[in-house]
Amino acid sequence: MSERSKTMRGVWLTGHGNLDKLELRGDIPVPRPGPREVLVRVAAAGVNNTDINTRTGWYSKGDGASEDASWAGTPLEFPRIQGADVCGRIVAVGEEVGADRIGDRVLIEPCLREANGQELERPWYLGSECDGGFAEYLVVASRHAHGIESALSDTELASFPCSYSTAENLLTRSKTRSGDRVLVTGASGGVGSAAIQLAKARGATVVAVTSPAKSEALCRLGAERTLAREDSVVEKLGRDSIDVVVDLVAGPQWPALLDVLRPGGRYAVAGAIGGPIVELDVRTLYLKDLSLFGCTVLEPEVFPNLIGHIESGRISPLVAETFPLNQIADAQTAFISKKHIGKIVLTISER
Repeated sequence: MSERSKTMRGVWLTGHGNLDKLELRGDIPVPRPGPREVLVRVAAAGVNNTDINTRTGWYSKGDGASEDASWAGTPLEFPRIQGADVCGRIVAVGEEVGADRIGDRVLIEPCLREANGQELERPWYLGSECDGGFAEYLVVASRHAHGIESALSDTELASFPCSYSTAENLLTRSKTRSGDRVLVTGASGGVGSAAIQLAKARGATVVAVTSPAKSEALCRLGAERTLAREDSVVEKLGRDSIDVVVDLVAGPQWPALLDVLRPGGRYAVAGAIGGPIVELDVRTLYLKDLSLFGCTVLEPEVFPNLIGHIESGRISPLVAETFPLNQIADAQTAFISKKHIGKIVLTISER
């Protein structure tokens, strides 16, 4: 490292709370890679629900947000650099990593099975249990920095890691296959819009739940039809009409999502923006032989499969808006408004 690169610009999360807990700084020490790690200069980083949920302490199930408010259910350490959607280039490597990796353009796998040179008993989430991409540099295990060959821009590539790997994991865990009919809730967000494309790439047909204003755009992405958020899915689709539900909403209408599943149907969930507490009639679950999948930790094949989808052009980026790093509060405000389709991305440094 040169003298001028010992410190970097980045955003610290200084505690749980509102946007005032995001502190832009120019004096953050540049991290140094350990033996099996690489140093990545971050070009762009996407904004996602986890950033907001972690900042506000939403993950905590107790009275105090500090008790279990990280992605792994442990206290969060402050200050923390958030940002799970990262595109950048490797600029330095640890002693056990080949020097030929320097210069690689990479996407960072957000679900980490190795950190600080150790295998993790419970996976960490980039930007939660360890520092992420809302800074000029980050350190990550070399195995989690996936090289990519693509003509897409850094901003476009940064729209993929978290949302598309989450969507691919939902489809992988639920064994979505050709001929399945898939219902996607929260379909205009990053994960939902990714699920539409990835389900279509598997040969499934998709029904998307969204607002009427976003219906046409989601049909262009590959949805067969759309439903409004206030629609009754049972009335519109009929009972026992769906093979797989990909749910990012939960909330009061949750019981109907099981009602529309066919006997033997599969329900996969990775979000609860409509409310985390739901009512379950256990008889529906066992009499219909349903399978329910909570999907957080990525299956090992998910991120390599995602890289293959990107490089082959089977899926396309969907960037709603970009902001420079110093406008992170504006970016998160725009994200929370839910008026966008796809991803909001922060530009961190020039290529």
